[in-house]
Amino acid sequence: MNDKIYDIIGIGIGPFNLGLACLTEPIEELDCLFLDKSDAFDWHPGMLMESTTLQIPFMADLVTMADPTSPYSFLNYAKQMGRMYSFYIKEDFLLLRNEYNLYCQWVVQQLNTLKFSTNVEMVCYNDDEQVFYLTCLTTGTDEPLIYKCKKVVLGTGTKPYVPNALKGIGKKATHSASYLSNKAELQKKKAITVVGSGQSAAEIFSDLLEEVDAYGYQLNWVTRSHRFFPMEYTKLTLEMTSPEYVDYFFDLPLEKREALLQEQKHLYKGINSDLINSIFDTIYAKKLMNDVDINLRTNSTVTASSIEGDKVKLEVFQNEEEKYYQHDTEAVVMATGYHYQLPSFMEGLLKHVQWDEKGRLRANRNYTIDKESKNIFVQNAELYTHGFVSPDLGMGSYRNSYIIKEITGKKYYPIEKKIAFQQFKVSEKEEIIKEEILV
Repeated sequence: MNDKIYDIIGIGIGPFNLGLACLTEPIEELDCLFLDKSDAFDWHPGMLMESTTLQIPFMADLVTMADPTSPYSFLNYAKQMGRMYSFYIKEDFLLLRNEYNLYCQWVVQQLNTLKFSTNVEMVCYNDDEQVFYLTCLTTGTDEPLIYKCKKVVLGTGTKPYVPNALKGIGKKATHSASYLSNKAELQKKKAITVVGSGQSAAEIFSDLLEEVDAYGYQLNWVTRSHRFFPMEYTKLTLEMTSPEYVDYFFDLPLEKREALLQEQKHLYKGINSDLINSIFDTIYAKKLMNDVDINLRTNSTVTASSIEGDKVKLEVFQNEEEKYYQHDTEAVVMATGYHYQLPSFMEGLLKHVQWDEKGRLRANRNYTIDKESKNIFVQNAELYTHGFVSPDLGMGSYRNSYIIKEITGKKYYPIEKKIAFQQFKVSEKEEIIKEEILV
């Protein structure tokens, strides 16, 4: 066992912890290590279609919103790759997903604090030493490793979600996370059904739509949403992706926060309006020249599924008519999103972690989840406490700046407190206290 004690160990190397690695790298007082069980960085490879883009501007890279001068910015990557002028001429703030993935892989090559092929098996806290012990295995060789650190940052990400109603059809269902690797097999089927309501569902439907006449399959899209909701990009709404809205949301009662998350789904789970229009135009053009079989169903929740021969039978409930109907297909693509799951290696820390009334992780305002509010930090696991901005790549630099300040006690990266033109909270000076009048 190595006796070295790291200041921070980040578990999981996705964009958020990779951004933290970038921002901590120049801080001399911090000795950091970041671990991941994968052999290399590869961001959502199942959804890296050629023309798909991020839904946020390129400034929401790993570092720019915290440190525009960082050598790990996207613009520096573009310059180093000889693509600065091409990107300038392109005149599009939105990065291609493939380009974002390549950018992150380039950053990985610049850092020496990252260690892949390392599976964290168990994390425990030694109260006497006040350090964490991480028991790990090197993937492939099962070489045991033990690391020690003062602070842990969980960046293990979310896991593909499979609804109970679709669990009975096994390999007939493909989650969007592995869409590209299964696309060739999907296109051999006579009928494909995409289930889901967000951007991933739209991107997959659009991708399959492009070749629907070449392969001759029936293409269906089933969503429980009332309509194909566009993502809202108006600027006053975008101000809700701000530090002060996080403060506002955090201070609300749990019931109010949960209700707001339901109402705000179109703010982070909607579809790019250009893509919606492109899908319509493509269907129009395809049907003009070919007898293609394309079906779109809204207000439809899949309630059960079964296999009968080569067919998948979906029981679907039409929410507004309150009627059930059967939908037959041969393959299902589940664009059903991702849910957070507490990693199994956290079992040794359960007594230190705090939970809300519904048994979910309860994060403190400073992004810790431990009862002491100082040792275990999380990335993208604070949806119910910090709001819909939790998975937003654009807020990653803000959260990392906050985490660094909490760990070091220093503001290495200035943390904006107010950026919005609008005001979310009622101030103490404005508040009117109404006393109940007794008759």
